[in-house]
Amino acid sequence: MRSSFIGLWFFLITVGSTTAQNLSTRQLAVHDRVVSFRESGVIPGVAVAITQHGELIYAEGFGYADLENQVPVDPLRTKFRIGSISKSLTAAVLARQYQRGEIDLDATIQTYLPDYPVNGGKDRITLRLLGGHLAGIRHYRGEEFLLNVHYADVQSALQIFESDSLLSLPGSAYSYSSYGFNLLSAAMEAAAGKPFLQLMKDELFLPLGLMHTCADQVSDIIADRTSYYARDLQGNIINAPAVDNSYKWAGGGFIASATDLCHFAYTLLGEDFWKPSIRDQFIQSQRTTSGESTGYGIGFSSHNDEAGRHWFGHSGGSVGGTSNMVIYPVEELIIVVLTNASNVRIGQLNQELAALILD
Repeated sequence: MRSSFIGLWFFLITVGSTTAQNLSTRQLAVHDRVVSFRESGVIPGVAVAITQHGELIYAEGFGYADLENQVPVDPLRTKFRIGSISKSLTAAVLARQYQRGEIDLDATIQTYLPDYPVNGGKDRITLRLLGGHLAGIRHYRGEEFLLNVHYADVQSALQIFESDSLLSLPGSAYSYSSYGFNLLSAAMEAAAGKPFLQLMKDELFLPLGLMHTCADQVSDIIADRTSYYARDLQGNIINAPAVDNSYKWAGGGFIASATDLCHFAYTLLGEDFWKPSIRDQFIQSQRTTSGESTGYGIGFSSHNDEAGRHWFGHSGGSVGGTSNMVIYPVEELIIVVLTNASNVRIGQLNQELAALILD
């Protein structure tokens, strides 16, 4: 990996989080903006981490990871539900498999899962389309976002949606689907010959030293995992409903610290993790069969901010967690914001913070 990773990781461990007393003018502006964001949203805890050119230039925790025990947020260690940022982690491992020739993005899903239904156009679903939300697979229905049922493996969770009709013919329309990533992860583990969660550990978490990133296993004792919160109809902070994210590991089931996600994102800017041609395929917008741009590659959104600067990344919404990760490749700027509450309106906050640093 990039030579500065070791130095960056050492820096994270030894320096720790930024404090408001020793901030530069731009860092203080970031601090004040996040304070305003947290207060306006009545958010229990927020972690923010920012790196530029491989150096951690800002890392701060705001509020509490656990309100009842008054445990403060630590941007280096506190593990938040990252929601759909999980899709970017999954896509990074898929890219590694693709680069090694172990998986074909344009092969149909039945190449890896022969028993998957073929009716209604399902025989046209490819891995590339799944990764770009173009396969026609549906998203959550009813109370599925609040599922509290444990699934022992990726394959068993496919039963939630595999018998349902497609929303559209594969390739014809963009339709966001976390379940599409369920199906993608099943193909990934079939190609690898190992369980999906083990594949993620072996290909990403362990090699990159992501010590504070893992699956959100409800039965495990996981150090530094934040508590999860929501708001009632009166706007009061309450404990979020209990859920079990084993039904959607690849699309929304991981937890991570803010600095771990910065470290992951910086890896994507180098050429050791993947070739530039592979990166381009994953971060550049796909198109529908009619030529319409989707603003989404494979596991990554891709857009320009108001100043015309290109960024790619992902946002995430979980029960008890809202998150955002943006990566500016030209400026080598990475901004991660994590919260421990449902339905937080992060909006353009990451891009606002980028403007405070770059403008």
